[in-house]
Amino acid sequence: MTHATPDSPTTYGTVTKVFHWLTALLILTIIPLGLIASDLPYETNEQLARKAQLFSLHKTLGVAVFCVALLRILWALGHAKPGALHPERRVETLAAETVHWLLYASLVVTPLTGWIDHAATTGFAPIWWPFGQSLPFVPKDDGVAHLFGSLHWVFGKVMIGALILHIAGALKHQFVDRDATLRRMWFGRTETPQAGHHRTPAAAPLLAALILAIGAGVAVALSGGEEETRETATLDQVASDWTVQDGTLGITVKQFGKTVEGTFADWTAAITFDPEAATDAGEVTVTINIGSLTLGSVTDQAMGADFFNVAEFPTATFTAPITKTAEGYTADGTLTMKGQTAPLTLPFTLTLDGDTATMRGQTTVNRMDYGVGKTMGDEANLGFDVVVAVDLTATRGQ
Repeated sequence: MTHATPDSPTTYGTVTKVFHWLTALLILTIIPLGLIASDLPYETNEQLARKAQLFSLHKTLGVAVFCVALLRILWALGHAKPGALHPERRVETLAAETVHWLLYASLVVTPLTGWIDHAATTGFAPIWWPFGQSLPFVPKDDGVAHLFGSLHWVFGKVMIGALILHIAGALKHQFVDRDATLRRMWFGRTETPQAGHHRTPAAAPLLAALILAIGAGVAVALSGGEEETRETATLDQVASDWTVQDGTLGITVKQFGKTVEGTFADWTAAITFDPEAATDAGEVTVTINIGSLTLGSVTDQAMGADFFNVAEFPTATFTAPITKTAEGYTADGTLTMKGQTAPLTLPFTLTLDGDTATMRGQTTVNRMDYGVGKTMGDEANLGFDVVVAVDLTATRGQ
């Protein structure tokens, strides 16, 4: 019967070896997955599904890397391990230990920042672990997602660099120094010279490297934020009997079975409305700046030619008479979007307080009626129904 061996001055123990090679397997899988997924196109149902599957696998394995690396570090801190075989080479030993711990740190920080980026974003490529897509204290916020996405990118490069140096050092020990450094991390009994105990590296080089990496990530986030600013249409002010003071215009779609919510930040409403009317109460014209839409991680995709095609069709317009009904009110008119016009009925409720009106309404639009996402003909990838919700407060002009 084979028993697990503990760490000793001459060799690494079984648990340490399992942690080491499991982490190596995960990280050598997750890096190419992320690179390949990033470069894949997503113009068709099949391409989008393949890209999403690879990103989901990348994220799922990333969470596994985070957990395994964290346990590995805790194990390393609590157990003695063999020291360097050449302690007299002080600069080389310090460099190796610093790279080692920088790799440890990046194996925790890289997946953690990616996880936070995912949790702050709605939409694309869910994590397959069963504990949900959100994290405590992480809001759904594009700014948070962009910051941690940039940090994830920078620390990913730090991790790759540290990994390359770590592998290069192991190969040097194996083929140049011809010592037992690599052999004592492999399974089985390996007799090596007494090497003393592990010595924690000086904190200053590692701390400096981490600070530089964090600073680089913040710099990338700030510069990236400027580059990603989209040019959008400028809406003219409209004459209206009722002036919108505040409100939201939001949409909800289903992507890969998950709910993705978005909002338009810029829109205008020209409203004529008579609260005393028995039936025909007025009319409304809403103009929407399509480029002002924020739709989680798929915002840029939504602006593309196959979807809203914001470059050619920067606005959408809803025009309808307002009719009083037994349940409330209905705006029964047409929506023109992406060059297509189709009927649209918006039932809504209205609360009046003097010259202030609060309106709430919701309806459903079939995106295919407007040629939005024509290549996405599979509802398993992207649902046809888009829920439109309006919530506003308006005051009557004097």
